[in-house]
Amino acid sequence: MSDESIQWSPDSMLEITLKQPDDFLKIRETLSRIGVASRKDKILYQSCHILHKQGKYYIVHFKELFALDGKKATLIQNDIQRRNTVASLLQDWNLLSIVKKEAVEDKAPLSQIKIIAFKEKKDWNLQAKYNIGKKSSTDVKKEPSTSEVLAQGFAEEQKQRADEEEEETTADLAAEDSRPSDSEPKESEA
Repeated sequence: MSDESIQWSPDSMLEITLKQPDDFLKIRETLSRIGVASRKDKILYQSCHILHKQGKYYIVHFKELFALDGKKATLIQNDIQRRNTVASLLQDWNLLSIVKKEAVEDKAPLSQIKIIAFKEKKDWNLQAKYNIGKKSSTDVKKEPSTSEVLAQGFAEEQKQRADEEEEETTADLAAEDSRPSDSEPKESEA
């Protein structure tokens, strides 16, 4: 097993085809129960995800998803080997077909992967290191509530009215200043 970082590109993703349209959800759920386990804490860290991109499906290691997002990801050969083993299992279970069979020849031993039975799922803390379609709280711009939007709109409206009233008052004063007063001599009198 090599711990050396590998060169990765999106072309390296493992393309698959689904046997049935509803297999996407079955695969997604199954993948949530396959990964690397901390047996003493009963935590399973999900290794792979199913990705649907531009009409194609892929089985990807979570580090590949980070790399796709442009984030720092140190992908090693063993990560790809585990992905290949997981994809091969899913193919053996008749959930998918691997498009390029030769792409999964380099596999990790099954001893490196923990598979939680569906009936044992409730006994484990299943954790994904990457959540597809969910932005982290630091990436999410908080949307204002309806009351915040209304309050902001009301405040802007009040300010606009105050500005308009100030303009009217200023215009009225300017008009008064341009009128001759009774005490000033009129041009005809001068």
